[in-house]
Amino acid sequence: MFNRILVAIDNSPWSEQVFNEAVSLAKATDANLMLLHVLSALDEEYIDPLFLQPTILYPEYQGNSSKYRKGWDKLKSDRLNWLRLLCDKATQLGVKTEFSQNMGEPCQMICDMARNWDADVIIIGRRGRRGISELLMGSVSNYVLHHAHCSVLVVQGIIVDTEEKQETAKVEIIHG
Repeated sequence: MFNRILVAIDNSPWSEQVFNEAVSLAKATDANLMLLHVLSALDEEYIDPLFLQPTILYPEYQGNSSKYRKGWDKLKSDRLNWLRLLCDKATQLGVKTEFSQNMGEPCQMICDMARNWDADVIIIGRRGRRGISELLMGSVSNYVLHHAHCSVLVVQGIIVDTEEKQETAKVEIIHG
């Protein structure tokens, strides 16, 4: 039986599906829910100047680091507000829910949080990357599946096949 469910979510289009699956399972098992969002400086829309020191890597950013710091702070704040909304939504549906936003490498952070929070199961989405894309970008769900101390439920996202996208794009151009 699941008593503590950790839900690793990002801001992707299928996060809602992952969230809904987690809420359904939590309701069915009367479990507590922990929503976890991991900010990674390399994966987000803003680069955290403290990690990459853009003034050293990119001299043209000299003097603009406060602009990037403000952007990073806004991103963190926006994501916290998003987590609060999801937490409130789950709570209104009768699920005991809390949330955490951490910064770091998502793979390790999810496994560490699950262990520290004593989760019975981790629910995570899968983006559906294949081939070179998966090799270059990695797979958080694959890492968690192989390194978590507990069970893992992977919610399949939309499968991304670049060849199929290219063929679709070609058809649209021909018929467009």
